[in-house]
Amino acid sequence: MIFDKNIFSNVTVKPLLVLVLIIFGFTMVGCGGSQDSSSDKEQLVFADATWDSIKVHNRIAGFILEHGYGYSGPEYTFGETLPLLQGMTKGNVDITMELWTQNYEEAWNDAIESGKVLDLGSNFPDAPQGWYVPTYMIKGDAERNIEPMAPDLKTVDDLKRYWELFKDPEVPTKGRFHNCPPGWAVVEVIETKFKTYGLDETFNLFSTGSDTALATSMVTAYNKGKPWVGYYWEPTWVMGLLDMTMLEEPPYDEEIYNDVNNRGCAFPPAKVLKGVNAGLKDKAPEVFEFISNYETTLDQNNDFLAYMKDNDAKPEDAAIYFLKTYPDTWKAWIPKDVAQKVEQALEELN
Repeated sequence: MIFDKNIFSNVTVKPLLVLVLIIFGFTMVGCGGSQDSSSDKEQLVFADATWDSIKVHNRIAGFILEHGYGYSGPEYTFGETLPLLQGMTKGNVDITMELWTQNYEEAWNDAIESGKVLDLGSNFPDAPQGWYVPTYMIKGDAERNIEPMAPDLKTVDDLKRYWELFKDPEVPTKGRFHNCPPGWAVVEVIETKFKTYGLDETFNLFSTGSDTALATSMVTAYNKGKPWVGYYWEPTWVMGLLDMTMLEEPPYDEEIYNDVNNRGCAFPPAKVLKGVNAGLKDKAPEVFEFISNYETTLDQNNDFLAYMKDNDAKPEDAAIYFLKTYPDTWKAWIPKDVAQKVEQALEELN
């Protein structure tokens, strides 16, 4: 608004100007209130743990809450799993999008039994872990002129017949199996499995030293079209980028798996849950319903993690990638009018 200084006399300009500014100020406050409906909604807090997939899920949900439901941008509280679970129990954290509860089963059960935390179901189907080989070893890869090297390799027991393909350069009388880093709980399980399956006679367990080194060994072999066998899990960026096949084991049996002298069966599937502070149900029932409906697939998780790796992207970027790539998935979580607002916000990013 522009004021013409000739309109007002020297006597009246200041009172009139003050009155106009006051009216203008109230008008702007009113307009601002109508544009930003988030001001009357409490900021929600997400548990932002150390791995990438939970950070992406947080920002997918955060974008929908902010642009679809009119909440202010969420707070992402970074920390380790157990302190964040304690924070959710106390009400300092509202939402945790990825809970690998088998790693802290007692603490999770205590939180649920207290009534202060609610289980809102799985984020994605049970996450697998096991022993993988590149699929081209079994089926070949015509585009890369790779012939099948082990067409009958289907089970962990079949590895005995093909050990020479995986020959350990340091101990060439045996094959090399790429184990996870020392200190991980699964190391002992794999060592026991090896003895149970009799693979210790034909393979060496090679410690890769770190998660990064384990992934690097797989990618390096894959890019060269070479044999590789080792332990890995999903969802991960590696499984999004590479075509890998998990070797079959006998079906999971709780008694066998928990026998520390046996372990001769498949790994138990890892349940990956969503949890919220119980107060969210009354504080924000529409958010409670949204998080209850939130569910993705393993392939989608592998895909956005691979996108992060390929593009050196941040979790925020991967969240936008997911929302643009899988609209049918996220639109099923929320009411139509909310989905339209999210869609409009995504269009404005272009």
